[in-house]
Amino acid sequence: MISAFAAVMIGYDAAFIGTSIALLSFKAEFGLDKVSASKFALISANIVSLYQAGSFFGSIFGYPLGFFYGRKVGLLVSAIVFCIGVILQVVASSNTGLGIIYAGRVIVGLAIGAASNLAPIYVAEISPPAIRGRLIGLYELCWQIGGVVGFWINYGVSINIASGRRQWLIAFAVQFIPGGLLFIGAWFLTESPRWLVSRDHNSQALKNLSYLRNLPDDHPYVVEEYESIERTIAHERGFVGAGFFGPLRNVLTNEMLIKRLFIGSSLFAWQNATGINAINYYSPTIFESIGITGTNTALLTTGVYGIIKLVGSLVWLLYLVDTLGRRYLLIVGSIGGGISMYYIGAYIAISKPATTSASGPVVLNAGGRSAVAFFYIWTIFYSPTWNGTPWVIGAEFFPQHVRTFTQACMAASNWLYGFLIARFTPQMFIAMGYGVYIFFASLMMLSIIYVFFILPETKQVPLERMEELFAPGLKPWRAHSVVMARVHEQNAATANGRTFRDFLGKPSHDRSEYS
Repeated sequence: MISAFAAVMIGYDAAFIGTSIALLSFKAEFGLDKVSASKFALISANIVSLYQAGSFFGSIFGYPLGFFYGRKVGLLVSAIVFCIGVILQVVASSNTGLGIIYAGRVIVGLAIGAASNLAPIYVAEISPPAIRGRLIGLYELCWQIGGVVGFWINYGVSINIASGRRQWLIAFAVQFIPGGLLFIGAWFLTESPRWLVSRDHNSQALKNLSYLRNLPDDHPYVVEEYESIERTIAHERGFVGAGFFGPLRNVLTNEMLIKRLFIGSSLFAWQNATGINAINYYSPTIFESIGITGTNTALLTTGVYGIIKLVGSLVWLLYLVDTLGRRYLLIVGSIGGGISMYYIGAYIAISKPATTSASGPVVLNAGGRSAVAFFYIWTIFYSPTWNGTPWVIGAEFFPQHVRTFTQACMAASNWLYGFLIARFTPQMFIAMGYGVYIFFASLMMLSIIYVFFILPETKQVPLERMEELFAPGLKPWRAHSVVMARVHEQNAATANGRTFRDFLGKPSHDRSEYS
């Protein structure tokens, strides 16, 4: 549960900043109410994207930090760096200017990037196999809970706190809560037994595993799990070699793993192509473009978006991801999300709500309300599909002996593509107007083609057989049925006391299966 504070920290920090920038009190503090729209767009893009840039580098630095010093120390360092970044942000004022906020956002990003790499690995390594999926799902849930708090907090302060420095400062200061809890809790974390074995601290690894399972170290369950960890580590060393660069060399010299790395990374590009980070970081701008006027109204609408996103993620976690499969979810999410974005773009092109609202407060007509409804429909399609599925696929694609390195690559990809969207979204709205929605809608439609022709289904495929999905000549849209047929045949053969190859009577990559 302590490591889940990292997820709350990540979710909150990604959500609160967009609405904080929109507060009139924040603009007045730093003189942003007196600058042009294009200048404000540039400044807000800098505040948001510097965090993403820091997270990109932090996710890369998290790999050596976790490898050499362990998951516990890595999370503790992340919490310390995070709190330093928060301190810089909360001491900012009209006297210091925005420079110190820029610095704070970069430093916070470094910590967030490292934590986004280390925390899921730590949870996976200490979890009992039978409930590992649920505990990793709890991590994702805490991420979304942090996001909901981040989306709602500025609505709360805007209606309960008088405009002034204290109003905008509260949302920045709340970052101390998840960051401080992680800092305190990290001291009490039990280091991953798997990491200890990898560093040849075997006796301590057995003690830690016994503590985590609340069983004596000679209990058969503990002994069996510990021996399994030792065998796995020995296999990895024999396969990729010991040392920091072993997994990296193994991936970069294996054409098949490079292909999987490219596909896994590209999914985060398509995820950002849905427009999710444009919405997360600039939701008030999004709603203003639809015609919603007034800071409080925009903040309230953003809060509702956060709740729908949380509920959708819960549905994905508890039911959809292991029932419908990865490809089907992504394709359905892109179809529904793309249609919704096309509708919003068409409404803005025809009604020009931003032009109307510029002449004074307006009441949304039926078309405006339908555009808001389609925005929420977009959220309903996105949150149980593209929100978490790329992370699941990125974890499944790779064998255990390189997963720590590839997890760092997946996290870095997420932050890199998020940086590009965050950096240019404000300028896109100024230059393109309704075209922004058409742009994201078109990318979502293109992602359908990409997913269908490039991405194989991974649902229920055993991790040790994942490479069969990428066998030469096997089409991605048929790979799952072919591999799962082999799995079922092998299970039947095993039950009858025969080997898989004896049962098939043919090589495992017989091309007759691929046509």
